[in-house]
Amino acid sequence: MNEQTQVQGSGGGDKLKVVAAVALLIAGIVAYYMIDANSPAQRWLAMTGGLILAIAAFGWSSYGRGFWQFVLDSRIELRKVVWPTRPETIQTTAVVFGFVVLAGLFFWVLDLFLAWATKLLTGQGG
Repeated sequence: MNEQTQVQGSGGGDKLKVVAAVALLIAGIVAYYMIDANSPAQRWLAMTGGLILAIAAFGWSSYGRGFWQFVLDSRIELRKVVWPTRPETIQTTAVVFGFVVLAGLFFWVLDLFLAWATKLLTGQGG
């Protein structure tokens, strides 16, 4: 994509942020299962809070910024794609289905021939 998307100077602080993000995510999941099942709103709030805090911690690291830059660059590249028109898609699909039918017929005839040859050579088979 872009040379600027390389994560530069990711030191111990960034790795610590990623570890904290994973710990927050795990804490949210654990809290979901530890909170009493009679309060589903609290369970989902705890899990969602852990997820949001984990995303925030990851986003503040250079890994998170690099990931976000990758997403932005991917969107730019996606805009450059030339998508086929509807008639082109229909024609291509018809060609694929046609070749699938032809291949199916070919392998069916080949199977019949091999079954006949096996019966002829060994006297076994149906």
